[in-house]
Amino acid sequence: MAPVRTTGAIVASTAAISISMVIFSYFLFFKKTNSTLHSNKKKKPRNGVVDAIGNTPLIRINSLSEATGCEILGKCEFLNPGGSVKDRVALKVIEEALESGDLAPGGVVTEGSAGSTAISLATVAPAFGCKCHVVIPDDAAIEKSQILEALGATVERVRPVSITHKDHFVNIARRRALEANELAAKDKKVSQVDGKDREPMDGFVTDQEKENPGLLSHCNGGFFADQFENLANFRAHYEGTGPEIWEQTDGNVDAFVAAAGTGGTVAGVSTFLQEKSPKIKCFLIDPPGSGLFNKVTRGVMYTKEEAEGRRLKNPFDTITEGIGINRLTKNFMMAKLDGAFQGTDKEAVEMSRFLLKNDGLFLGSSSAMNCVGAVRVAKGLGPGHTIVTILCDNGMRHLSKFYDPKYLAQYGLTPTATGLEFMSIK
Repeated sequence: MAPVRTTGAIVASTAAISISMVIFSYFLFFKKTNSTLHSNKKKKPRNGVVDAIGNTPLIRINSLSEATGCEILGKCEFLNPGGSVKDRVALKVIEEALESGDLAPGGVVTEGSAGSTAISLATVAPAFGCKCHVVIPDDAAIEKSQILEALGATVERVRPVSITHKDHFVNIARRRALEANELAAKDKKVSQVDGKDREPMDGFVTDQEKENPGLLSHCNGGFFADQFENLANFRAHYEGTGPEIWEQTDGNVDAFVAAAGTGGTVAGVSTFLQEKSPKIKCFLIDPPGSGLFNKVTRGVMYTKEEAEGRRLKNPFDTITEGIGINRLTKNFMMAKLDGAFQGTDKEAVEMSRFLLKNDGLFLGSSSAMNCVGAVRVAKGLGPGHTIVTILCDNGMRHLSKFYDPKYLAQYGLTPTATGLEFMSIK
């Protein structure tokens, strides 16, 4: 009887066992890995409103990406608790001021703002036990004042004038902080008798409190946030927004573009990204009436005849709010820019309606202008590039102007586009 040949059977059996072990190990590993990934997604509750600021999503703007052949990504800053990118600035400014002692617990934070920074300060200040007083130009959308008052801030609406005028909204806000400090010092003296604290008398109101009801009464001094010149603004984006963009794109970003008001966002993000990779191009998009485009592209903001102090900004230079300026701020001077583009009000209006219709994005005027800038950059670089911009706030704060048909019609800005033809894209 011929010997039975078992080698093939043994090999086949061994192979089958090995395959089974591999499959078993794979499913065991996959299940464990999947479980780990799932558990990692379970994040602990954040510690109050302050801890909820930042780490906003970076989304692909599908319509613009498909139209340009680039990946156009928007950082959803409108998802911050206070509804805008300025939450980052408010938090950084207040934290640094408390740490340095420039702001005392129970003090009042003052600021001159066209709206968003003020709203963010009014949102963040109570979390640190502070008050907020805002001076706002009276041509800003009325809903911003209404939001501020609802948040518990005191609001002064003043006429727009040059920054060199003593009654520019920023200069008034600076004075209010000084007044609060003076009143706090006087109250401290009044409240002490023979070196001991005196209990407040029911119904007693000092002369200073009569002159400044609501703002200065019962506050522990004042602090002027100074968003235009305070480099905490720059640091908020250099330490927060920039690193988040780098991480969310895995470093695969070719360009960044944004408009500037204080200049903090474009400066902080551009500086961080270019430190990570000098190949990343950073650009400014500038609205009508602003001198920053000329400064970046030509080295001068305006002619001698238009020098700040002689040139008053026309409130109808642009309907965009919070962006565009005719002076250099300390924050903007930190920016690392490769170039600049100009956008028009009509482009911003058309872009906002296009994104609402095609992407469901209800954006404010500065966000719309940033998206105009992103398309300009995409057209300049060509298909295949990744471009990031900032979606600063949503449209809820812009209903009375930027989204009001009657207001737009007054200035010939009624949207008529059906696609992106206003950006010369068919």
